[in-house]
Amino acid sequence: MFKPPHSAVVLTGAGISAESGIETFRAADGLWANHPVEEVATPEGFARDPQKVYDFYNQRRRQLVSSKIQPNAAHIALATFEYEFDGSFLLITQNVDNLHERAGSKNLLHMHGELLKMRCQNSGIVFDIEKDFDFDTHCQCCGTLGNLRPHIVWFGEMPFHMNEINRALESCDLFVAIGTSGNVYPASSFYQIAKSRKAYTVEINLEETKSVFDDNVYGRATEVVPAYFKDLLQK
Repeated sequence: MFKPPHSAVVLTGAGISAESGIETFRAADGLWANHPVEEVATPEGFARDPQKVYDFYNQRRRQLVSSKIQPNAAHIALATFEYEFDGSFLLITQNVDNLHERAGSKNLLHMHGELLKMRCQNSGIVFDIEKDFDFDTHCQCCGTLGNLRPHIVWFGEMPFHMNEINRALESCDLFVAIGTSGNVYPASSFYQIAKSRKAYTVEINLEETKSVFDDNVYGRATEVVPAYFKDLLQK
């Protein structure tokens, strides 16, 4: 058992959005299945065949904005916790969907970018986008054709907001990783930072990972996340 937290940092991964119907990177029958990573998720792949990359992310964006994809109980539970929690709270997500925002989360960082945004490669300015875009789309700031790229962190690129994330981890007394293995980056690295400052660490995952977190909770995110954070508010 641990003391009620004053500062909580939560990291979410693909496992939390999978129950909303978002296809995960490792799904055998999803969008990623027929798209090698090096072709659609690297700067080199984009340089070789930008249209293939545009098409891939356009497919993912269409899926996200469809009426079938909605925030689930785990997303809503985190938004409720943020609203009712008396201490400081930061939600970090590896997911590029907008389900946390739609559930009501406010203090949120997308470390791997956002599917509903595009970025000018000249200025770095980021724009909202819900429709398809491609090589023939004019950039809103420079007017150049083919100058827009998905606002996504690809393999080999630095995740966003790392300074802010590190500061939060260094000052929190509770770190929770949800829907992402506690044995791999970034959860394992974030665990080490938080643990070095004596934070209590919790992994919530569908399957057992044998991670070294202080507490491990296993089960469907839509079931265990609401229960865990409801109980946390009552401590």
